[in-house]
Amino acid sequence: MEIRSFTDYLRGLDDAALLRLFSHRVDLVTPVPPDIASLAVRATSAPSLARSIDSLNAWQFQVLEACAVANEPFTEKVIVSLTDKSAIFLIPGLIERGLIYPADDGLRMPTTLRELLGNEVAQLGPSSMAKLNLRKLNEAPPSAKKILDAMVWGPPRGTVTDIKKPGAGVQWCLEEGFLIPYSQTIVVMPREVAIALRGGKVHKEQQVNAPEASYTFTTKDRKNINSAAIANVTTFLRWVEEVLNFWAQDPPTALRSGGLGVRDLKALALHIGVDESCAAFVAELCYISAILTIDPDDRILPTTNFDIWLTQRPSDKWLTLTSAWLSTSRVSGLVGNEDSKSVAPLGPELDRVNAASVRSLILSLLRDHRDGAVTPDSMIAIASWHRPSKRIGGINPSHILFTLREAEWLGVTGQGVISDYGLALLDQRSLEQIDIDLPKDVDHILIQSDNTAIAPGPLAQEIAQEMALLADIESRGGATVFRFTDSTIRRALDHGKTGDDITKFLKATSKTPMPQPLEYLIADVAKKHGKLRVGSTTSFIRCEDQSVIVAILSDKKLEGLGFRRIASEVLISDLGVDDAVNVLRNAGYLPALEDSKGVLLTGARIMRSQSKARPPRIVGEIDSPTEFLLEGAIRALRAGEKSSHRQSTLRNISSSALGELPRSSANETLELLSHHLAHSAEKSLSIGYADNNGLISHRIIDPLKLSAGTLLARDHATGEITTFRIARITGVASL
Repeated sequence: MEIRSFTDYLRGLDDAALLRLFSHRVDLVTPVPPDIASLAVRATSAPSLARSIDSLNAWQFQVLEACAVANEPFTEKVIVSLTDKSAIFLIPGLIERGLIYPADDGLRMPTTLRELLGNEVAQLGPSSMAKLNLRKLNEAPPSAKKILDAMVWGPPRGTVTDIKKPGAGVQWCLEEGFLIPYSQTIVVMPREVAIALRGGKVHKEQQVNAPEASYTFTTKDRKNINSAAIANVTTFLRWVEEVLNFWAQDPPTALRSGGLGVRDLKALALHIGVDESCAAFVAELCYISAILTIDPDDRILPTTNFDIWLTQRPSDKWLTLTSAWLSTSRVSGLVGNEDSKSVAPLGPELDRVNAASVRSLILSLLRDHRDGAVTPDSMIAIASWHRPSKRIGGINPSHILFTLREAEWLGVTGQGVISDYGLALLDQRSLEQIDIDLPKDVDHILIQSDNTAIAPGPLAQEIAQEMALLADIESRGGATVFRFTDSTIRRALDHGKTGDDITKFLKATSKTPMPQPLEYLIADVAKKHGKLRVGSTTSFIRCEDQSVIVAILSDKKLEGLGFRRIASEVLISDLGVDDAVNVLRNAGYLPALEDSKGVLLTGARIMRSQSKARPPRIVGEIDSPTEFLLEGAIRALRAGEKSSHRQSTLRNISSSALGELPRSSANETLELLSHHLAHSAEKSLSIGYADNNGLISHRIIDPLKLSAGTLLARDHATGEITTFRIARITGVASL
């Protein structure tokens, strides 16, 4: 088969070659093109070529640039002379990707790809239209040599004061054709001159191999790595639970522009004991995992998926979070970054097109260097070689550092080295080892004499939830320290607990005796709780103890409430209920809420979103199809190509048999079709019909129905009932 174009090349590929092409460029089969011609159009489109270029490493990209520099058609020998002898091994890979293709006269490159690479590939200017005597470069005077040396490695453009009076050095170069005048003040060095001065090479340094990795430490013993990783897994799962339980009780409100406000982020970071960047990452991961959502009323709340998530095994919990992290296009590390100060977690500004591919690259590099912790600078250098992406300025080093940090938080790595759990995740193997290695839940606490309690390990789910209600976490680690205070006991009472309930639970759960000061604290708060009631007028306050009423009226800290006494036991305020409660509690009082009937409002205020979870969409990524789907795509493509070829053949036959295309005006066409349907419906017609590209072909048809600017007819070429637009029919003739 004669190969004169990229389409011809694709038509000559067997199924195995197409499979390799699609495995490199999955966008070509999303969706499956109808035929080879359509495949060629898609494969040579700028977006598809750009995506393929971005997947090349530095050495592959240099060889591709050499192909773009070479005059077509070019040979493997030419590319080797412009680069390095090892380039010979890369050319088949570039052919597999459809970035270059073999024609009858040599290797060629799609025109769109040349345009995409730009006019100054490898900092080289355009080819000279004149024949140059490059040997004269050795005879260049010092002034000219200085100018040529300054321009040889780019940029290929230089500025002169006036092209008519350029100076001796520039004048000599212009006369010899070693510089070309571009404008009144700009000169350009031809490509041939630059390559000659570069010693026949396109690039100054041939980046054949990836940079050598530098390690902070190396180890063959993976026990410590996995121990650090499992500790990180435990911690991260606890963070997720704490975040969502925290917001289930007191949900923040999303900003008008979307996302979490700075104040709420700081409160979250303080609550779980991490910095704001880590808190933002935890919140983001909950969001993209659909266990957290933003309600239509802008409240940020856990979803019912969170309740399901809580019942799962730790390995399944971890898999849910890490899978979302691997595929998301959102970059939480941008929160608080100097270059993106206005970016908020859960907001719409966090999407980056290549985020998932960068994450995948870094993890694959960590897998390749599993015997030690690669330094961040070394990892940046290695990643930049694998994905130079010069078209977009290369990988952002910050995104690499974000990925390394997040992998450590998640437990994908431990001490900077990929863990066995991370390897199992990447290889899609069972994660049951996480369930085995995680510390076993403990069912007890150790209450201390200073109103604290120590959990000697991760608490069982039920006990952990109770302790989160009764106490605040003071410190975290292998053992968690809880502290009991007035406010924490009041919080439990607000959620429907009684003093006796609290005491009974602590005595049953603690393996140490209940200290007397803690018993007194619980009894004292329980005695005061609910004596003072707040309800709705705008708000009212009532208390059977008139001395408390008098104390409130005389308390200067409460002057802002504007209390008015309407009865011996009742005060009213213009402030709302929530505001009144908060002010009173900040002033040291212990009010309880009651409803309009005077019934004390208790019970857990654990809220869930009532709307369906709406995780953010993934931007810029295409899922890699399985080999089964790729094989199905090839079969569909072959079938479409056969059908297209058959139709084209039949049309060519009919066109040659019928001779000249019929011509008629729009009114004549409509009149002829109407007359034919009314009087000669059993006969066929010859029509000229323009396709989407404006190409006119002969068609033989049997008209069936005319309506709304369209003609329904049977096409003899395909045997199928087809709809023809009247406006595209160029003429009608009887057979």
